Amino acid sequence: METRAVIFDMDGVLVDSGAHHRAAWRTLLGELGVVPAEPDYWRLTIGRPSVEAVPLLLGRPTSWAEAQRLAARKQEHYRRLAAAGPALVRGVAEFVAELVARRVPRAVATSASRHDVDGLLTRAGLRERFELVVAAEDVRRGKPDPEVYLLAARRLGVAPEHCLVFEDAVVGVQAARGAGMRAIGVSTAHTETELRAAGAERAVEDFEGVTWPA
Repeated sequence: METRAVIFDMDGVLVDSGAHHRAAWRTLLGELGVVPAEPDYWRLTIGRPSVEAVPLLLGRPTSWAEAQRLAARKQEHYRRLAAAGPALVRGVAEFVAELVARRVPRAVATSASRHDVDGLLTRAGLRERFELVVAAEDVRRGKPDPEVYLLAARRLGVAPEHCLVFEDAVVGVQAARGAGMRAIGVSTAHTETELRAAGAERAVEDFEGVTWPA
């Protein structure tokens, strides 16, 4: 089936919202002289409060006071890094620019609020490159329900089976597949194995080397 339009999730696909968090954890561990045992150690922090992630990253029990102190230090690093603006997923600006040049219809379909989407994408220099954004306020049911992707396709005027979705989350891949769309995973939050198990046809680490047609 010919692919005619591309729909992007935002967090972890366009904007690497975890980049500053990962860098902050690396800085903290470096200050403490801790060398993580696993290269993907930062995955232990996903979805956890920083104070709970500290003993996991250190690989030892900590007192509540120590965990709070180190979590606060990590947040200091994060605020300093985030002040520079949102970090883009590598290669995504170039890939979106190619889609613009080829006049491929483009949309963002996200669980984030419209205020956050417009703010982040404007600061990242990407907002004007998308014809439309479907945000949390536009749908009644969140992912993995396919509503957000079906609405994006309808507003683009492209049938779902002609749409390609880039997603970093398992529930997002499930939503895209439930909408009858192709899905390519972006492994910024989940592994390729997890994304493929959810229905992604393949996964990429970032957009470097990704060209149209994908």
